[in-house]
Amino acid sequence: MPYVRKEYIPRIPQLRISKFKLGKASDFDSVFKLIAKKPALIMQEALESARVAANKILEAELGENNYVLRVVPYPHIICREHKMLAMAGADRVSKGMKKAYGKPVTLAARIDAGNPVLEVYSKQEYENVIKKGLKTAASKLPVETFIEKEKVKKEEETSEEPSG
Repeated sequence: MPYVRKEYIPRIPQLRISKFKLGKASDFDSVFKLIAKKPALIMQEALESARVAANKILEAELGENNYVLRVVPYPHIICREHKMLAMAGADRVSKGMKKAYGKPVTLAARIDAGNPVLEVYSKQEYENVIKKGLKTAASKLPVETFIEKEKVKKEEETSEEPSG
């Protein structure tokens, strides 16, 4: 059972994802999504690693003003670990599974099949660079993914005022 109620936990692990949204694009027409094929639990370290890998390629090849990279899931599940000794003769010293509840170690995000992990908003002309960045990010994640492209729907500005 996931461990999510933080008020009952004495020491909560620190969130290691520094930014959930990067870039400064203003007028974009496409969104590229890195979507999980199966449900998974993704550790925050894997999410941060994927974000850094994708951002490095996008910033180097597109420049900061031509894209917005967004990490979609928020890691809120607290993962526990029952630490064991890992040395010669540890099997004689260790207590095994006795009181093996574990201490909080890290945070994770639950992803369902078909949910996006990363989103990149940009222009259609940068498609190859964005796909390259998302493929690099996908190699950092513990789940199979695919890239989906969508057109962004522009909000039509209408100045109709309600009569009455």
